[in-house]
Amino acid sequence: MVRNLLKITDLNKKECNQIIEKAADIKKNPEKYKNALQNQTLLMFFEKPSLRTRISFETGMFELGGQAIFYSIKDSPLGRKETIEDMARVVSRYAHILAARVYKRQDIWDLAKYASIPVINMLDNFAHPCQILSDLFTIKEKKEKIDGLKLSFFGDGFNNVTYDLMRAAALYGLEMDVACPEGKDFTPEEVVLKEVSNISKNTGAKVRVLHDAKKATLNSDVIYTDSWMSYGIPVEKEKERKSAFMPYQVNEEIIETAKSDVIFMNCLPAMRGYEQTSKVIDGNHSIVFDQAENRLHVQKSIMLFLKEKF
Repeated sequence: MVRNLLKITDLNKKECNQIIEKAADIKKNPEKYKNALQNQTLLMFFEKPSLRTRISFETGMFELGGQAIFYSIKDSPLGRKETIEDMARVVSRYAHILAARVYKRQDIWDLAKYASIPVINMLDNFAHPCQILSDLFTIKEKKEKIDGLKLSFFGDGFNNVTYDLMRAAALYGLEMDVACPEGKDFTPEEVVLKEVSNISKNTGAKVRVLHDAKKATLNSDVIYTDSWMSYGIPVEKEKERKSAFMPYQVNEEIIETAKSDVIFMNCLPAMRGYEQTSKVIDGNHSIVFDQAENRLHVQKSIMLFLKEKF
């Protein structure tokens, strides 16, 4: 059966751990995997801009012995000139893995529905599973565990990264606080809250949405933030959003209120003076560049998992 990765909960906890463990071995012994996907092709559709995602997937596929093809669809949206159904069926006859970075969740769902090869969600407006798997790997690398930790997210709750972090916290039975402004434009969608609640019933996770940054940071092992101006948000909304999110900026006071060995994460790009201060992102608690590097090792692991090369 063809497996896809559209959101983190397409995997169970055991599978997440398998991908993380394989990523650790890939990072330690890259030469061992240099022919693992020899003569395989990764086709990447990009509707949204990318730096880390594109480079890590292209480099990763090259280092696994395959090739990656970048295909920009930003000027010709999916389904406009050719149906997504036809496109998915055609590229399935050329490539071995299809990855897409798009604006709308329905587009990635439709690609997965009609493709006969594994489909990877490189980001849409509902999920960012590759990033979250890399985050989990980085947390384990730094904390030597994932279970039993408290994760606190600050900023935009109406956000793909936030959603998949919440799902991951539920999957692992973690405690997680999402500190964000009130209002439907800033808080998680109800469908996500219900999904997280249902998973948490079985795992014992405690995932909360708060509007008090200081309360959210108490006893935190991991503090995480993301851009206030995600791709697709009009620039004219920047002033309004900065005002709304500033009470949730990760600054020195937030860091000092958490545990003494707290780690700070941001999936990047980061705007100093916005979602975090320069002192935080450049400080001793920050692991953002290790987090970014680990995208490479985890992307490799994801592709090997979906191609049943474990």
